[in-house]
Amino acid sequence: MMNTAGAADRYAVIGNPVAHSQSPFIHGEFARQTGQSIQYERVQSPLDGFASTLRAWAASGARGCNVTVPFKFEVPHLVSHCSARVQLAQAANTIRFDDSGWQAENTDGLGLVADIQVHAGLPLRGCTVLLVGAGGAAAGVLGPLLAARPARLVVVNRTPAKAVALAASHAVWAREHGSEVLGGGLEEAARLCAAGCQVLINGTASSLGGQTAPVAEGILRPGGLAVDMMYGPAAQPFLQWALAQGAQARDGLGMLVEQAAQAFSFWRGVRPDTPAVLAALRQRLAQTGPA
Repeated sequence: MMNTAGAADRYAVIGNPVAHSQSPFIHGEFARQTGQSIQYERVQSPLDGFASTLRAWAASGARGCNVTVPFKFEVPHLVSHCSARVQLAQAANTIRFDDSGWQAENTDGLGLVADIQVHAGLPLRGCTVLLVGAGGAAAGVLGPLLAARPARLVVVNRTPAKAVALAASHAVWAREHGSEVLGGGLEEAARLCAAGCQVLINGTASSLGGQTAPVAEGILRPGGLAVDMMYGPAAQPFLQWALAQGAQARDGLGMLVEQAAQAFSFWRGVRPDTPAVLAALRQRLAQTGPA
């Protein structure tokens, strides 16, 4: 998929805001590792102008893009083809501009599952998983989490109806993969998880408000895994809470790198090696900070 004229193929992350995004660094590392010639940029879109921003980016000769908050739910309405994951989540974070039309994919859930099972070394099959949140982040990861065949996956949210609706939209998918999916309010988490959960995933922005965790203590089994989909200072209150519970705690950097690798493969047809890039990113952030 190299540019026949010899110039680097152009990609970008489109969102608002995007100045903090680590995607240019990650994809730059992937390109060097795989010998691909790409140029990766940040494009900030007006909140009310995503469609025109996307069309302008495609018209500039770019080959694709990542899409981040708050525009992921707009993507399915603007492309020619949606993958099964996009159809299930009704949200996408990756677009490829093909001659036959724009192709949309959602790599967020694949990235989260890979981080949990590969980097954290915890197989999800047979586990009880608690997913906190029912917004775009949760919708994007729920399908791939269920495809990993946990015994039960519980979605809870501050607004219970949203969690119930998200779980219901994935009920058939869950049954097809031998899993059970339930939804409810935050206060119902302990009851719905029964004997507790082995994996707790924070898909909310609770840490931004200084909250340590959106659920009560004791719901995570001793030695379990707690993952915040955020990274940097925003994830620290949740991670500290998880460590105090005796859990293994992970921020969202592993997910970020793994979902980027899935996007890179979708664009370029080659799968990069992620551990070295994740280590380089952690070192970079330790030296410079998340921005």
